[in-house]
Amino acid sequence: MEDTNKISRRGFLKSSSVVGLCGVLGSTGAVAAMPSLTACGTNEKNPYIPLKKPGEYYIPALTDKAIDGKPLKAGIIGCGGRASGAAFDFLNAANNVTITAIGDVFQDRMNSLRQRLLNSEQKINIPDANCFTGLDAFKKVIDSDVDVVIIATPPVFRPEHFRYAVEKGKHAFLEKPLCVDSAGYRTVMAASRQATAKKLSVVTGTQRHHERKYVESYKKIMEGYIGEITGGTVYWNQNMLWYRNREKGWSDAEFMIRDWVNWKWLSGDHIVEQHIHNIDVFLWFSGLKPVSCVGVGSRQRRLTGDQFDNFSIDFIMENGIHLHSICRQIDGCANNVSEFIQGTRGSWTSQGGCKIKDLTGKVIWKFDEEAEKAKFQQTNPFTLEHANWISHIRSGNPLNTAEATLASNLTAIMGREAAYTGSEIKWDAIMAAQMDLIPADFSMNGKMNMQQFTVPVPGSSK
Repeated sequence: MEDTNKISRRGFLKSSSVVGLCGVLGSTGAVAAMPSLTACGTNEKNPYIPLKKPGEYYIPALTDKAIDGKPLKAGIIGCGGRASGAAFDFLNAANNVTITAIGDVFQDRMNSLRQRLLNSEQKINIPDANCFTGLDAFKKVIDSDVDVVIIATPPVFRPEHFRYAVEKGKHAFLEKPLCVDSAGYRTVMAASRQATAKKLSVVTGTQRHHERKYVESYKKIMEGYIGEITGGTVYWNQNMLWYRNREKGWSDAEFMIRDWVNWKWLSGDHIVEQHIHNIDVFLWFSGLKPVSCVGVGSRQRRLTGDQFDNFSIDFIMENGIHLHSICRQIDGCANNVSEFIQGTRGSWTSQGGCKIKDLTGKVIWKFDEEAEKAKFQQTNPFTLEHANWISHIRSGNPLNTAEATLASNLTAIMGREAAYTGSEIKWDAIMAAQMDLIPADFSMNGKMNMQQFTVPVPGSSK
């Protein structure tokens, strides 16, 4: 009997053709301006030379809730921790929104979110007919009577899920990373351009773009407070993330999917799955993408999977400046999750609160978090990104952040491959590479060749 849970690589990664040409992402105007929240500012006329003029860059309207408008029914694709969080962020972001369909590969995961929704303040009861499981659950959620979809499955599955959602005309919230390899990059790029042509709103899970301290920092840098950007360093160093031990009765695929954050074909490795946030901040603030990179990395203490647990990457950007990217998931080490950007007039950092210093080290601007709390009821960027997404849907002013996030995503993939191989990796080469991390023998029920999942050895063919 044919294994109905087996998906061919070609079918799984099939790209849709590009429909039309999209405009510049982020060119749509904000629904409303966000008031500045500043401390340590100067009262004299701004002496700085702007990098960009107001109106030349996108600033989101970070209101406590989305604008009112038509009711919206959401479908949730993936019912794990991040998807569950996104479901409640969506519900908290606006009035007159609800969740009407959910789906996951695993029954227990689907049941868990279903029960949480039923027990919530909103008392959302998802009927049996709209609760789906299996590898094709995403299609059933999208094909149900929903207006929008929230896609938060393990990253390797997101390109195909997003492609199908756009094909069916659904607005999408797409969790980061959007892909784990070059094939997924091209699938998401094609789908994103279709979404723009169809006037669909797509917001990605790079929540720093909806975090007021980062948005205000971006504005100050565009106003010229640190001068021309000359380089930076970005960090995500923390203890080891969670892992799953294999349980009796699990197939090879079930074990890996339940332990997905530790397998490179499922997560992209932590430089892609997690550190993308910090890399994204530098690309966002600088407006640059890398042309090449070299890097190092290794596996020291990871307990499952086939990933590295540390990376250090040197990116050369389009104008020749360097970005140093460092990330680590090892217990008992110094931790730091932040970004630092150097300019000709000063520097900006998010470590210990977002602030700008001049070349003497004097703080000339600092984001005022207490003022934010006094001015706004909602300070959670995970909720604010949903509020902005819903506002753009209801206003008829589409927003699509997918391509900007894709640039950060491919940058992280470049860094991973540089560390894995020990080679110099170039942007144009990785964008066109025939890189497809989905195993050829992927099957939910059958055995897989587990010897194919090896830890990379730089400088060798392994």
